[in-house]
Amino acid sequence: MKLNIAVLSGDGIGPEIVDQALKVVRAISKKFGHEVSTEEGLVGATAIDKVGDPYPESTHEICMEADAVLFGAIGDPKFDNDPTAKVRPEQGLLRMRKQLGLYANLRPVTTFPSLLHKSPLRKELVEGADFLCLRELTGGIYFGDKGRTEDNQGAFDHCVYTREEIARILHLAYKFALQRDKRVTVVDKANVLETSRLWREEAQKIEKEYPEVETDYMFVDNAAMQIIQWPKKFDVMVTENMFGDILTDEASVITGSLGLLPSASVGTHTSVFEPIHGSYPQAAGKDIANPVATILSAAMMFETAFELKEEGALIRKAVLASMDAGVVTEDIDKEKACKTSEVGDWIANYVLEA
Repeated sequence: MKLNIAVLSGDGIGPEIVDQALKVVRAISKKFGHEVSTEEGLVGATAIDKVGDPYPESTHEICMEADAVLFGAIGDPKFDNDPTAKVRPEQGLLRMRKQLGLYANLRPVTTFPSLLHKSPLRKELVEGADFLCLRELTGGIYFGDKGRTEDNQGAFDHCVYTREEIARILHLAYKFALQRDKRVTVVDKANVLETSRLWREEAQKIEKEYPEVETDYMFVDNAAMQIIQWPKKFDVMVTENMFGDILTDEASVITGSLGLLPSASVGTHTSVFEPIHGSYPQAAGKDIANPVATILSAAMMFETAFELKEEGALIRKAVLASMDAGVVTEDIDKEKACKTSEVGDWIANYVLEA
């Protein structure tokens, strides 16, 4: 099979971690007889510095022509620390999601047996935790009208959702639930927000189409608490853009490291596969960042974009074996830390020798 992959390494540690994922992609493709073709595009702060645009049209064309996009990270302190900047790296990410029609971000939250001691939660709380968060990506407060009042003494960000935007991700959540434990948790703030009341109204209609799936509803503040208290109670969680942004970052830390969890953004056009963490600029160029989340994002790419389940499963097996063997970066074990490139090499070699 020919695999046409757009590579958007981005900023900070992005190029380093994407390089390791590509090592594994090439190893798995060699193992299973696939032909890999890659084309690189600029994105984020790197793109601003080079062409003045965080998501240039040339990059969009590369993504549209690809079968899948492997994405690193974006962000740079020089923009984070300048609230007056008119062009920002994050604008590129939002535009990419909008132009590619990426309405759903899928973030699996799983624990790793050999790393349970690294979780901030007690072992008995997190052992066996395995749930999927679906975050709506193209609506809500991030895309609503925003600005300042005429006297510059106030500001506003409008949160807007349509029934169509809500319904399409709810249907996707139920489809995933049917493949899992048949439970969906809809997270909103319907006691306060009108958009959340629209979410709940749509969800109560759509749940009737999936009678075999158990549905419950949870306010976002309660969900934030219960993720920590009982992470094993969730199966599929679905929510709006900003709530999903916050809750998935919270959920990610129960695994023991932000550098372990992958994600996929799916929708109308080419799907994007990326780690959930940021660009970690302090570590850029030091060969210390954890590449596992990006490598597992590549596993999701094989499974979701190419429907190659066996290939994805072997990548996951290789990652688990690397952890069991203690081949981990400094965020997992400072005393016996391996380099980013060493972890990538080990996992790629395991795949080839399996």
